[in-house]
Amino acid sequence: WGRGGRTRLRRLIKLLILCICARNICIFKSLLCKLAGSVHVHVYCLFQAGLTTYYHPGINLKKVHYHSIKLYESLEAETGQAVGFHQPGSIRIASTPVRVDELKYQMARTHWHPTPQWLITPEKIKELFPLLNMDKVLAGLYNPGDGHIDPYSLTMALAAGARMYGAQIYNPALVSGLTPTSDGKWDVQTPYGTIRANRIVNATGFWAREVGQQIGFEHPTIPVHHQYVVTATVPEVKALKAELPVIRDLEGSYYLRQERDGLLFGPYEREEKMVLQDSWVRDGVPPGFGKELFESDLDRIMHHVEMAMEMVPVLKNADIINIVSGPITYTPDLLPMVGPHQGARSYWTAIGFGYGVIHAGGIGKFLSDWIVTGEPPYDLIECDPNRYGKWTTVPYMCAKARESYGFNNVVGYPKEERFAGRPTNRTSGVYELLKGKASMGFHAGWEQPHWFYKPGDNVGYKPSFRRTNWFGPVGRECKLVMEKVGVIDLTPFGKFMVKGKDSHKLLDRLFANTMPKVGLTNISHMLTPTGRVYAEVTITQLTPGEFLLITGSGSELHDLRWMEEEVVEGAYDVDISNVTEDIGVLGVAGPKARDVLQKLTQEDMSDASFKFLHCKPIQLGGVNLRAIRISYTGELGWELYIPHKDMAAVYQAIMAAGEDEGIDNFGTYAMSSLRLEKGFRGWGAEMNCDTNPLEAGLDYFIKLNKHADFIGKAALQEIKAKGLKRKLSYITMDTDDVDPEGNETIWLNGKVVGNTTSGAYSYTTQQSLAFAYLPVELCSVGQKVEVEMLGRKYPAMVVQEPLVLTEPTRTRLQKKSKA
Repeated sequence: WGRGGRTRLRRLIKLLILCICARNICIFKSLLCKLAGSVHVHVYCLFQAGLTTYYHPGINLKKVHYHSIKLYESLEAETGQAVGFHQPGSIRIASTPVRVDELKYQMARTHWHPTPQWLITPEKIKELFPLLNMDKVLAGLYNPGDGHIDPYSLTMALAAGARMYGAQIYNPALVSGLTPTSDGKWDVQTPYGTIRANRIVNATGFWAREVGQQIGFEHPTIPVHHQYVVTATVPEVKALKAELPVIRDLEGSYYLRQERDGLLFGPYEREEKMVLQDSWVRDGVPPGFGKELFESDLDRIMHHVEMAMEMVPVLKNADIINIVSGPITYTPDLLPMVGPHQGARSYWTAIGFGYGVIHAGGIGKFLSDWIVTGEPPYDLIECDPNRYGKWTTVPYMCAKARESYGFNNVVGYPKEERFAGRPTNRTSGVYELLKGKASMGFHAGWEQPHWFYKPGDNVGYKPSFRRTNWFGPVGRECKLVMEKVGVIDLTPFGKFMVKGKDSHKLLDRLFANTMPKVGLTNISHMLTPTGRVYAEVTITQLTPGEFLLITGSGSELHDLRWMEEEVVEGAYDVDISNVTEDIGVLGVAGPKARDVLQKLTQEDMSDASFKFLHCKPIQLGGVNLRAIRISYTGELGWELYIPHKDMAAVYQAIMAAGEDEGIDNFGTYAMSSLRLEKGFRGWGAEMNCDTNPLEAGLDYFIKLNKHADFIGKAALQEIKAKGLKRKLSYITMDTDDVDPEGNETIWLNGKVVGNTTSGAYSYTTQQSLAFAYLPVELCSVGQKVEVEMLGRKYPAMVVQEPLVLTEPTRTRLQKKSKA
């Protein structure tokens, strides 16, 4: 294990990793296949153009790209196998003002990462790529170190490296059956016999859906026809002294790179022209299909060919020697499905890689680190396979894959919405009442109002990098909640019932907070073994040993899988049921919320009788439901948990009862602004698997002195003893027509010192504000920094949180003052 003085193997772990390639399967069988810090369990689509880039518009996937490139740079030296890795860099071309804004937006989100990336001028672009027509070029995003790699050579090098460290590779090896064992392992049927595996990783490309079906899953993956064109030698290219960087013409929606002395370019066809291989979803991949290609269709891509010829004029006289068309696998949102899957023990996925080879090395490292340590090495929830559910039907999958392919190079705005395939069969009980009144957002299959229209408003989805049509209406909704009373649909929350003999014991093990008494509610956090925040959950004990757990819409099955795994590991006698779709949720918030609700119930809603964080079963408008006194706006409010069938009736009763109080609807944009004013942290932003609760300022909810040995307790004690290096700070900003949203870079004296986590405009205090992670020495109130947005650095200052006191705090201070 120490071959060549290597120390990367942290400990000997018995693993059985299967890289299933269905009809042409490769099986990796070893104690630990560790290559440059990675377990590699990948299938490579050998027709690919092999592009590699540090760039990704998301935050966490930048790390995946970074680790892939760093692995490929060292692979030949480590394995002795040439990989054909070219690194001439790449340039994303902006040819409209909004594209320039997009590049600036991405620069602000990249400076706090190790990714090398620069905004460059047209003059620099011309220097790097002298064959470009510069008439429309305004700017470029340059990533040195980008390029392309030969997929076949890379695959062979990875295989050679795996063998170096003890792997056995069987090829071909059809997997004809997957049978779970009683102890959580798998029997895998192959031509080589049955192999007993501790875990299996489905990394089977366009066979992923069929492999999943063997154990009852319908993975939402579908093959898409992707074409690229290869030219013969181009004299102007052959005459160059250095290899051209890869270019990505965002308006033309294609990539182009040098291929020997010619050029290779691949377009992403428009939504109405691209082709899905949907017959494979219905009938399966044809037997024997492996390295075959599809018939090409130049007519489908002629629009992009013409744009490429305009941008790179030498293409006009180039001879086309090959048009390659093959399958790439898409998920509905274009992101892969990576990690353990809820509903089957020890079953992992690494599927749906629309971008192919650039994800391979980084995902291998991500998965292997998770398998080795028992927790994800960093937050990558956007790729969690459990973000999909039964609502992800085949028609939805096809509509979204078509949209995602056609939208490959559309402008990546903040708060982006895509509308194909919507609504799904997940609609709340008030959706039909609200759908024509609001701009809807999409959350885990649900439609949820972002903001509401009034006569005279500029309605509809109008994305922008600056303040846009929703800015004024959201301020109106914040004022409504602060001064009157508003209603919000919160149905997308994930909801679980936990009960049984060991329910209290289980939750004490899972959560760092103490469990609430019967009729009470608290905020609790599940931590990883190293003390990072895996989830934030609202817990209510309804009756002795019966708990209602509420989590965010995007983490429903993510959290359920974690809890179910602990139930099995600890042999707890409990039942966990997912009641997300059975229960609708309405939030009623504002200083007049009590007055409205009291009209509809005999229950005493007064502060003395119905205290903050208390829960009661009540009858409201003739419907039996549960009410919890809590509001994520920080104002006086209740969340009402209503049988789904009764939700519309309760909503209509509340709206009718509140007419005199000026009741109206509000959406999630207003709730986000209000929660930031109150200093409420949000899971996925201020806290996630990249942060610990102490640096996130969650000390109040972490009970290190409780008797139960909760997951992560020992790690947190060690973190506390060593002291923190950074902390979450609360900052206000001097801005103009742009507001922070999170992940912006923070500067001080020309150096990067931190990043924002979430931000918004505070309508109550009339200024922009954000949460941000800063070194502890820069967290003092009054500390001045700068926040980068759209190419400018805006003055900011650390302030005392919160800007606006919560209603319970204001009420408590008023009582104290009177006393």
